[in-house]
Amino acid sequence: MKREARVKAMQLLYSIDVLGITYEEALVEEEDLDVLAGDYAKYCYQHLQQIDDIITHSLKNYTIDRLNLVDKAIIRLAVSEMLEGSQPKEVIINEALEITKEYSDQGDHKAVSFNNRLLDNIKNALQ
Repeated sequence: MKREARVKAMQLLYSIDVLGITYEEALVEEEDLDVLAGDYAKYCYQHLQQIDDIITHSLKNYTIDRLNLVDKAIIRLAVSEMLEGSQPKEVIINEALEITKEYSDQGDHKAVSFNNRLLDNIKNALQ
């Protein structure tokens, strides 16, 4: 159930980024968003600048603008969960990698490997 909520939240965050709309505008478009997914996405959206700063400082020889939008949404959601602190960071990273496998990775595991390194850097920076 939590993974489904994370996927829905990731999709909502992706829509916000692609369409250049607000969280509230994205909610109007989303018909079957459950409460947990809405909470995940809302927390992330409310802390987006802090989350993007954390991601930016954790990237090595890379910029946040170069991340594909699906990966950016997955990573933002994972970082927001790490900041919120109700789940162990390792669980959050594992869930983000499973979502990456399903929605971003093209079979070569490059997206999973990149996201894993980035999220591990972020986890270490937050400790």
